Amino acid sequence: MARAEDFSLADCDVIGFDLDHTLCRYNVTATFALIYDSFAQYLVEQKGYDRELMTVSPDAWDFCFKGLLLDMEDGNLLKLSEDGTVVRASHGTRILTAEEILETYGKKRKWKHFKTINGVFARSGKYHFYDNYFDLPGALLCARIVDLLDQNRNVKKYEFWKDVIASIEYNYKASAFKGSVLKIIHDASCEKHLMSYLLESYPCLK
Repeated sequence: MARAEDFSLADCDVIGFDLDHTLCRYNVTATFALIYDSFAQYLVEQKGYDRELMTVSPDAWDFCFKGLLLDMEDGNLLKLSEDGTVVRASHGTRILTAEEILETYGKKRKWKHFKTINGVFARSGKYHFYDNYFDLPGALLCARIVDLLDQNRNVKKYEFWKDVIASIEYNYKASAFKGSVLKIIHDASCEKHLMSYLLESYPCLK
């Protein structure tokens, strides 16, 4: 990497950024919708999920906030305190009452897997922690999947997570951005030379 005094943004054709460190302010509402729609479309078209998953009401985004934890075993989404106490919980998108939380998690309202975390929410086949904006739309997606599964049949075990992972892996492929990226560029009224640059550099977008 060149020293700071030798580096000039004016020398760059395009300024890129990754998921965590940005050089711009995101339009969170549009970003959430794009991520959710991309994942939901894959699940509906490739995995046979109910098409209702594609329809999201504007107030549904209020469900998303950082720090949610998906318990894959029972389809619940939790907000935990620092000691593992369940502060808030929902089954799918249905918010559990205080009485339901006590019935599910006991008088101390402790989440059963908290002691296995050791201070770090690592990857697990039993839970997933939503801690950033690029992951967060998945919380709403999973909650709505639980809702739809509960409507269609009596579910004793939720096994949709592997399909969600498949949708994430698919949407990280460059070819998956073919329509979405170009739509964003048009919607954002980006300069024509940027469009030309992207099409020339990434033929898969054509």
